[in-house]
Amino acid sequence: MSGSRNGRSPRSVALVGPYSSGKSTLFDALMEAAGAAPKRPADPRNRPMTTEVRLGHCTFLGDPWSILDCPGSIEFAHETEAALAMADIAVVVCEPVPARALTVAPLLKMLADQGIPHIVFINKIDTLEGSIGDTLGALQAYAGSPLVLRQVPIVEGDKVSGYVDLMSERAYRYRKGKASELMQIPAAMLEDEQQALGRLVEVLADHDDALLEKVLEDMKPTPQELYRDMRKDLLAGDVVEVLIGAAENANGVQRLWNALRHDTPHAIETAIRKGIDGNGSALAQVFKTAYAGHTGKLSYARVWCGEIKDGATLNGARLGGVYRINNGADLTKVPNASAGDVVAFGRLEGIATGAAVSLNGSPVAFPFPPPPPPVYAMAVQTTDRKDDVKLFGALQKLTEEDATLTVSQDTDTGEMVLRGQGEMHLLSTVERMAKGFGLKLRTEKPRVAYKETIRLPVHEHGRLKRQTGGHGQFADVKIAIAPLPRGAGFAFVDKVVGGAVPRNFIPAVGQAAEEATKSGPFGYPVVDISVTLTDGGFHAVDSSDMAFKTATHLAMKEGLAKADPVLLEPVDRVTVSVPSEFTARAQRLLTGRRGQILGFAERGGWPGWDDVEALVPEADMHDLIIELRSQTMGLGTYRARFDHLAETRGGEQRRGAA
Repeated sequence: MSGSRNGRSPRSVALVGPYSSGKSTLFDALMEAAGAAPKRPADPRNRPMTTEVRLGHCTFLGDPWSILDCPGSIEFAHETEAALAMADIAVVVCEPVPARALTVAPLLKMLADQGIPHIVFINKIDTLEGSIGDTLGALQAYAGSPLVLRQVPIVEGDKVSGYVDLMSERAYRYRKGKASELMQIPAAMLEDEQQALGRLVEVLADHDDALLEKVLEDMKPTPQELYRDMRKDLLAGDVVEVLIGAAENANGVQRLWNALRHDTPHAIETAIRKGIDGNGSALAQVFKTAYAGHTGKLSYARVWCGEIKDGATLNGARLGGVYRINNGADLTKVPNASAGDVVAFGRLEGIATGAAVSLNGSPVAFPFPPPPPPVYAMAVQTTDRKDDVKLFGALQKLTEEDATLTVSQDTDTGEMVLRGQGEMHLLSTVERMAKGFGLKLRTEKPRVAYKETIRLPVHEHGRLKRQTGGHGQFADVKIAIAPLPRGAGFAFVDKVVGGAVPRNFIPAVGQAAEEATKSGPFGYPVVDISVTLTDGGFHAVDSSDMAFKTATHLAMKEGLAKADPVLLEPVDRVTVSVPSEFTARAQRLLTGRRGQILGFAERGGWPGWDDVEALVPEADMHDLIIELRSQTMGLGTYRARFDHLAETRGGEQRRGAA
């Protein structure tokens, strides 16, 4: 297959960046420039949000490529991380707006932490206002390595009309939808161009003694020397190359392709970076799972070494097809996949996303990004109860496709609850169930699992005496109900003396007392109480387990109502992570949701970010992530876990909850 096309191993590039930066438009432009025009929307401005990786194969100047168009929304960030684990290089797409540089910060940090070579492509350069240096400086504040600007925009009037390539010292004029044409460097730019070139050379000379010697001797390096050093430093993570363009007009796309051809590591270099023997036996890693109609299960994978043929057995599962994606959408079946290829394996049953697969079935486990914890929940149910079984099957497939999606049956409320990365994430899941499985669902805010307890100890008498012909029913119980410390649960104590209640009926009393805690005066489970059987009476003929259970239920109902019942609500321990400039805003947001701020500190390993810790009632947590993101440029997130049950504040809230 492609692994041996023209003797060149396929390389893989991931397009990443914030939502609306233009990644999908750049994907289309790159594919079109390679002669593999993808299916474009009728109006690119109305392009739907990318919610999953779009894979395309193409060949550019004889080199085979896989391009991964990754989602920009933070709600689908795990999809992006999984794709990056397979890429040789990443292109970080951003806008020429200094104020939006912060939105790129998490990506730049992740790429630096994981040692993934990356290029920054400043898109929409035709909308540039002010200096490109302002945007570069804003981005540099969040980059782990020096950003090296390779191109200087040519500004004529108030429009960007082209660029000067610093390494070749050539100028090009943009042409909409076409390759740029060569032009003379404007005389007014010559001084600025030389200064920018000097800065580029100085950064590269920091990592090359020979180049530094030339600089010190005031000798001008050749373009070939600069190209060589740029690739070397980029792969080592010492620099980040910066290019400019406008993907919608195809401006700068050819220059980006040329940089990718020259600077992208080969598959074997990436394998070595990941600790894989690139010359070993056939080995691949699954990074995405999808179910595609009649094709069935598809496992998207990168082949790191060797060759995998259709029909091969991988980790004990027989392969049911090898597929290429030619234009970002259509599957084409091929006979095999070779080192470097990114393909889809058909019907690889029992193989999970992230798994490494090989012909011998015993590969080492490769690192794979773990799914982030859920931050948003939604209760779902079918509009037709006949579809309940179908719903379980659909959810099983969707959770296999998407590791950030979880589903559970809440034991307290009885609801089926979906949890994920945000409102859009879960709404897109519901939409997929409608389109892919024909399931119509009702969605609503999940109910809070309130509990009840009591404040006062009480004594209660329960008596049952019925005579309806034949054997009657008789039982008499006296119980003491008392509060226990929070978290103690339920306790039953037998203190009957003298046989007032025969031993064989006492278990029935304990069982009934515990059953009565399932629904208290407010209709919620009662917790943290003890019930003590102190006395009672029986009839030799008419007493039975059922009679004592009924008498106990009567006593419990009356006693709980008299014991100053109070509603308890779950309280979560929440850690909100935000850029430091939004810390005060996050604190106000939490206190506005009845949160108790416990403190804040610098987020470990994240310079310029803070963690704010608080205790927040679960009733106020539902849409926290929506408001948090809206107030932090989409960057804020949180982790939460149940901490304790607490009395609801105020009688009005208790009555409202009840």
